[in-house]
Order: sequence, then C-alpha cells, then structure tokens
Amino acid sequence: VFFAARTNHMLELFNRGTTPVSLAGLTVQYSSATGTGNFAVGATLPNVSVSPGQYFLVGMASGANGAPLPIVDATGTSAMSGTAGKVVLVNSTSALACNGGSTPCSGAQQALIVDLVGYGNANFFEGTAAAPTLSAVLSATRAGSGCTDTNQNGADFTAVLPAPRNSASTLQ
Repeated sequence: VFFAARTNHMLELFNRGTTPVSLAGLTVQYSSATGTGNFAVGATLPNVSVSPGQYFLVGMASGANGAPLPIVDATGTSAMSGTAGKVVLVNSTSALACNGGSTPCSGAQQALIVDLVGYGNANFFEGTAAAPTLSAVLSATRAGSGCTDTNQNGADFTAVLPAPRNSASTLQ
C-alpha cells in the first residue's frame, strides 16, 4: 500500500505472491488516525486479477499538491489525510463497524482485514509502530519496491517522494 497527497490521494496494491490474486469483493476503507468515526468504504475494487509481481493503483479523492497520477486502475472517494490515518484492505463490500481505536475491531472484523496500514499518529496499525508521518510531498512506500510485508508498519514503510505504479508498470 502506498499513499501520497498529489493531485489525488492514492494507494498502490502489489501482488507479492506466485499466483494471480482476484480483487473481486475487496474494498479499501479509511478512518482518521485517532478519531471516533468507523472505517468507511472509499473504493470498491473491480473484478480483476492482479498477476504475481504486478501493481494496481487506486486513485482516491483530490489532494492538495503535486503532479497528476498516472492512469489509475480503480477510483475511490475517500478524502484521506496526507499526514496520519488508517487504511485497510477488506474482504467485504460492507464497511467495518470499527476503527481499531476507540471502537476496537472484533475478531470477526479483523479476520476480514487483508492488509492494514496505520500511518503518522494512528492508533491502529500492524506491528509495534505505525508507518511514518507523511506530508504533501512524501508518501509511505513499502521496502523492496513494495514487496516487503512483515506486518510491521513502522519497519516496512519509509517516507519518500512518490513514484506511483499501476497495472501497466514493469512487473517485479
């Protein structure tokens, strides 16, 4: 997952497995870093498969700064914070009735979470620390060209200049 405030906020999905992965039935959901609002569906992903080593770019609501995104593979409506927040990839088309902080996610809700990234001062994240705080020019990018996922947001992500990749990008 990858975030940045450009002309649109965005996130990048990557298949680091050895077989194609279907996005059918998955949603991207967002919640503020420490607020009391629950996750809300920001993008329902299309019924497509992502090949091994392939990226998939989801453009979200308008950001404040920067260059336009390359061609996106899907669009969403979440207005994500450019500094701190929580984003989950969920195996459900329904919004989770939790936020991981003031409204903890039940075991059943957590089982629906395919991936979670808490960034900045988020109160819900994978591992022992959130991914770094972002800015209008810095995005959170996973190590290893997006391939590293040790379920430790603080260790897996660094804040760098964005270089978004979509499904037409070179396979890793």
